[in-house]
Amino acid sequence: MYSSKDMVVDAVITWVDGNDPAHKVKMEDYLENKKSINSKSIRMRYDQVNEIEFAVKSILQYAKFVRNIFIITDNQTPEFLKDKDKAKREYPTVSIVDHKMIFEGYSQYLPTFNCLSIESLLYKIPNLSEHFLYLNDDFFLINETTIDDFFYQGKPVIRGFWTPFYENIWYKKVQSGFYNFIRKEDKIKKWGFKKGQQTIAKTLGFKKYLRLDHTIAPLKKSTYDNFYKKCPELLDVNIKHKFRHPEQYTNQSLANHLEIQKNNYILKEDYQLVYFQNYNKPFWWLKYKLKKAEKDKNKLFLCLQSLDQCPEEKLRYIKNWLSTKYV
Repeated sequence: MYSSKDMVVDAVITWVDGNDPAHKVKMEDYLENKKSINSKSIRMRYDQVNEIEFAVKSILQYAKFVRNIFIITDNQTPEFLKDKDKAKREYPTVSIVDHKMIFEGYSQYLPTFNCLSIESLLYKIPNLSEHFLYLNDDFFLINETTIDDFFYQGKPVIRGFWTPFYENIWYKKVQSGFYNFIRKEDKIKKWGFKKGQQTIAKTLGFKKYLRLDHTIAPLKKSTYDNFYKKCPELLDVNIKHKFRHPEQYTNQSLANHLEIQKNNYILKEDYQLVYFQNYNKPFWWLKYKLKKAEKDKNKLFLCLQSLDQCPEEKLRYIKNWLSTKYV
């Protein structure tokens, strides 16, 4: 009889401090248009407001089964870990893993400013457990979880819905034709979260794809290791680009569809997610949504995407909410 009690689970968070002047200088060397370094599209992808501290605290508070938390960075340290003595005392299970560690053997692709490339090599983190959780620095747990919420009898619990590819959805075909007509081919060719999922599902021979959302992904190290040993060219496709590229795929979706092929998964058609992206809505709406999330015990995940774009007053409220929730 399988028991989750004996399972070892680590957590991995990718993080970058795009506000760091040294990081900006490094990035400028690889941008075609150096002036775009301060554009909204770049800043919202790389800037941060120290939300990673709360992402870590949410794991410590609501996923007590997690053994170690690895933060993947490019020669940077989050503010709450800079005092080494305090970090060792208050966060003994949290450690920094530099890009150089996971890109060993692929150092020709460094530096990279591409989360898709970095995600492709997470399985190479030294001492990473076979079963691990992956999250971005704007993901948070908001209720108590157990291993079974992520791995049931050893199988990854995949949250999502089977969805047709864009070319099989009539309004997507109309939209694509419209963009072609007004000569916005660049919009079609850009990488997108859903497009990246479809790309790998097609590559693996699926007729539709299991659509993910912004939740914590339960992954298995051996799934990546075995696949990339057989298909090293697909690893190269995903790690060679310094910035997001249309040919890249969503790495968590790769793992999910590989598990589906082996029938080694549990499907849960409920994201259990509270998601924020638009901070221009009324203040009362933001407060209401957070209070509602607190009361709903079925909700496990909170995503505060592009929090750096949040207006100052609302940002103060959200950070105060996070500070109160994660003590």
